[in-house]
Formats: sequence, C-alpha cells, structure tokens
Amino acid sequence: MDKKQVKGSCLCGDVSYQYSGDAMVFQYCHCSRCRKFTGSAHASNIIISPEQFQWITSEEMVGRYELPETKHFATSFCKKCGSSLPWKTQSGKAVIIPAGTLDDDPDIKPTHNIFYTNKAPWYEEVGCLNKFEAFPVKD
Repeated sequence: MDKKQVKGSCLCGDVSYQYSGDAMVFQYCHCSRCRKFTGSAHASNIIISPEQFQWITSEEMVGRYELPETKHFATSFCKKCGSSLPWKTQSGKAVIIPAGTLDDDPDIKPTHNIFYTNKAPWYEEVGCLNKFEAFPVKD
C-alpha cells in the first residue's frame, strides 16, 4: 500500500513541497518565537521525520533563519512572498510543517498545545469567539 502524500506551497505558489506517511504529532505552539514568526497567537505545526519530506519546486527560493541561542528552533520562508515554509530543526532530527501552508488535508488534527503558559496575553480560545462565513455584516 502506498503512503499518503500531502502537498503544500507558499502564497505565491513558486515553492512547493510534499511529505509522505504519518505525522509524528500535530500541535499548537504558543512560544514567543513561534508567535513572532507566524504573527499569530500560535503556530500550527505538524512534525515529521526528515526522510518523509521533499521539496517539489523552487527549493532555491527557500530562505532560512536560525536563532544562534536556540537548540531546535529555526524558520524557513519563501524569498519572494515571505510565506512560512517547512523547516528542519537545528538538530536535524525533525521537519516542522506549518499546517497553514498545506494544500491537502493531512488527515490529522491537533492533539495539544505546547508552551501554553507563554500564550499571548490577548489570546482567546477559538471556541469562545463568534463565527462568520465571510466578513461580518455591519449593523
């Protein structure tokens, strides 16, 4: 039986990637580094082994930034549009897939939050907020 392949890409579509097989974990990370990189309340990260991952197009357009004082954290991004992209941990033992860059359904849901004590002071649980199909209508 073939392993499932999940594809993803950046906003401009120049860079694309895929991974195959099952993910190790899907988690939300609330650390300040992930918040800074994503510009959001948390990162939605899928973690896989490096052997599962491959760039499909334009790997040369992938930039990388490492914080020297960190053990694992790094970031990757499209040099053209700035979108987050998958990155290999500094240890080389895992690849972090920013779930928002996926084009396919990974058939896995987030299982937990990490660094939750570091969450943004303005963060509200998603289930507590109003939901709209598109832009809310002004009264």
